[in-house]
Amino acid sequence: MKNDTTFKELKKSGYTDKTINQEIQANLIAKIKAKEPVFEGLWGYEDTVIPQLKKAILAGHHINLLGLRGQAKTRIARSMVNLLDEYMPIVKGSEINDSPFQPISKFARDLIAELGDETPISWVHRSERFFEKLATPDVNVADLIGDIDPIKAATLKLPYSDERVLHYGMIPRANRSIFVLNELPDLQARIQVSLFNILQEGDVQIRGFQLRMPLDIQFVFTANPEDYTNRGSIVTPLKDRIGSQIFTHYPKTIALARQITEQEALISEDDKAKIQVPDLARNLLEEVAFAARESEYVDAKSGVSARLTISAMENLIAAAKLRLLESDSDKTQVRLLDFMSIIPSITGKIELVYEGEQEGADYVAKILIDDAIMVQFESLFPRISKLEKEGLKTPYTDIIQWFNNNHLELNYSDTDKEFYNKLDNIKPLTTLIEENVSELDDNDKNFCKELVLWALTISKKLDKSENASVLSFESAGIGQFFRK
Repeated sequence: MKNDTTFKELKKSGYTDKTINQEIQANLIAKIKAKEPVFEGLWGYEDTVIPQLKKAILAGHHINLLGLRGQAKTRIARSMVNLLDEYMPIVKGSEINDSPFQPISKFARDLIAELGDETPISWVHRSERFFEKLATPDVNVADLIGDIDPIKAATLKLPYSDERVLHYGMIPRANRSIFVLNELPDLQARIQVSLFNILQEGDVQIRGFQLRMPLDIQFVFTANPEDYTNRGSIVTPLKDRIGSQIFTHYPKTIALARQITEQEALISEDDKAKIQVPDLARNLLEEVAFAARESEYVDAKSGVSARLTISAMENLIAAAKLRLLESDSDKTQVRLLDFMSIIPSITGKIELVYEGEQEGADYVAKILIDDAIMVQFESLFPRISKLEKEGLKTPYTDIIQWFNNNHLELNYSDTDKEFYNKLDNIKPLTTLIEENVSELDDNDKNFCKELVLWALTISKKLDKSENASVLSFESAGIGQFFRK
């Protein structure tokens, strides 16, 4: 914290009063010149969103971030706080962060008129200069702008025409700060109209008061394109007053998606030390989200949030941790079998179209996992032919024949040694792994053994049945349960 001072000492220090745009621009320019990262943790936006964001700031624009759910819109807005000065001086006691150089409230003007250079000055840290409001249908003008406070009028014995009886809303209190209004289309049209003057002229009007209050605010709005048709819209004059509209997007590669998940997933250091996650398992997890965004069962207009893979990674780790507890083991590796644990993370994060609703969320989630498995499988191994000529040997013939005389039962709570010993018993499977992915490390090779078996069941070459704790693989047509 910085100690309070007086207006005289502030002026003597050489402090220069700046608008919030000037302040953000100056700090942005300093970071660019120093080759410092401006917006950290925004993976995949380096060549798209971030350059547009920098230009909007240099242009002094209010910003609308338009994109589907889970595209880091709010994170971008919050990261702008780092472009503010560490501390900002205000007239002590001001409700709306009055600058002593340009006071706009009656309280600050009267105090400076009375005390002059002895006016007390306090300092506000940049972390307290960020205001965020979720636009919901019940938000009203009083919440955002303010209203007359009858209790204050009665207590101070003042008429309603006196400025001192006003109760300031969130926007005036965000003077000289960043104000983020999330999901703007959800705000009723008549409430959006109340923002016109603030955005264009920078002033507010409360209950017909002849009050000019030139607020200095950096506005950042967020919106989902789906909202324009399903729940509301941004009224045209308001959209016209927002200087820059920037489109966000999902990560375009598995590598970028992995970086986001690894950054955001809440996994303890203890769990990281005890639970090994193979590279292929991390890639497969991201592939599920990519499959969902392409799926005919999932509503593309709603998007598939990055929170799906973040939540799914946490569920994967939880499944492995439960196995550690139940098997009394010290370490374990995430298995393909554990991916059944991410189904709750998928069903809660996707909006289904009619056909998907008919199939059911759980079934669609399993289809997405299967689709992701096949994409990863075909990037590593030869494709499995749907139709084969009789007597023609394929890379998978020996594995399929092994199951003609054998049955494999994998238990969720098996220790790693028990689990992988069962897989090692399938000699043709080990041979296939060595012939195609010998360059992978042991963890990924182990994961590949499961990958091959699952791909064969998806391709109807083997049957798979499961219950709460056991997964069984057997020759096609023999099992009691058939894949749907």
